[in-house]
Amino acid sequence: MMKYIYVFILIAGIGCKEKKLDLSGEMPLDKKDFYGIFKTIPLPYNVTDTNIDKSADKLIIGIKAFLQFFPDSSLETITGKNRKFILNPIGKIEKQNEHYYLLLLTQQKKKKVIVFVTDKKQHYLSSKELLTNEDKDEYLHALSINKEPTFLLSKEKNGKDNITAFTRTGWAYNEGSFMVVVNDSNEDPAKTAVVNPIDTFQQVNKYSGDYIKDKKNYLSIRDGKNADHYIFFIHFEKNEGSCNGELKGELKMKSPVNGIFSENGDPCFIDFTFEGSHLVIKEKGSCGNHRGIKCYFNDEYNRLKKVAKKSQKTNK
Repeated sequence: MMKYIYVFILIAGIGCKEKKLDLSGEMPLDKKDFYGIFKTIPLPYNVTDTNIDKSADKLIIGIKAFLQFFPDSSLETITGKNRKFILNPIGKIEKQNEHYYLLLLTQQKKKKVIVFVTDKKQHYLSSKELLTNEDKDEYLHALSINKEPTFLLSKEKNGKDNITAFTRTGWAYNEGSFMVVVNDSNEDPAKTAVVNPIDTFQQVNKYSGDYIKDKKNYLSIRDGKNADHYIFFIHFEKNEGSCNGELKGELKMKSPVNGIFSENGDPCFIDFTFEGSHLVIKEKGSCGNHRGIKCYFNDEYNRLKKVAKKSQKTNK
């Protein structure tokens, strides 16, 4: 008798394990179950437009299921009113303050990789199309994601004299939207201009300002949440442009003249030492995710004097 009871329990257990999660959206989904289908993406992550669906799961997320957790507007900016498509999860990237969920959207033969951003409690923040197989040109289009994460979109083709022609644009989520943090190209001189993502931020505190070595090597510092916190952006080009680096982050003062950049999950640490109008930075940790492998953030900069605005006097 006990033998038959054991067999019954075993069959029942197998039946429970084989029960699949209903992702049609016809029934309410538990938040933990829904977000649980997204597996952590090992970083760095790379994919091209020729194998755009290589990492996508075979699970299909119904539109009704998706809309239980994301607003309709998160898709409308990408697909318009068209709702005839298939969604497959690719994976997730979890940071301290944001979670990133990557999905593959398929409309007939058209495929797109899209990222949806939430806060750590899964409240929707933003979305962006990253890569598509719709670009019919001579370029190989690719997406690369580093540990920050920065979403680097690139296109390359064989140019003259077997020199690879390229354009690369890096996007990062910041305070409600995605912004350009990398803009690099050897095709169009206008595209080589560096975009300073914090240029317009407030600069009232003691060390806020622009610190310059030359036009291709500079560091901008802007006000943070209080007098001991700053936001900074570094861009450098060393070894005749063969080794570049960029980093946007937060600087915390440890003493009246010394500060440090450190971020949970990032092995990069940078020391900042202020000496009047002179600034010295030194890389302490491993910052390879933000620069070339043969150069470092170690450098010295001089503060750029602010140009005082002339007041216009009116003759009475």
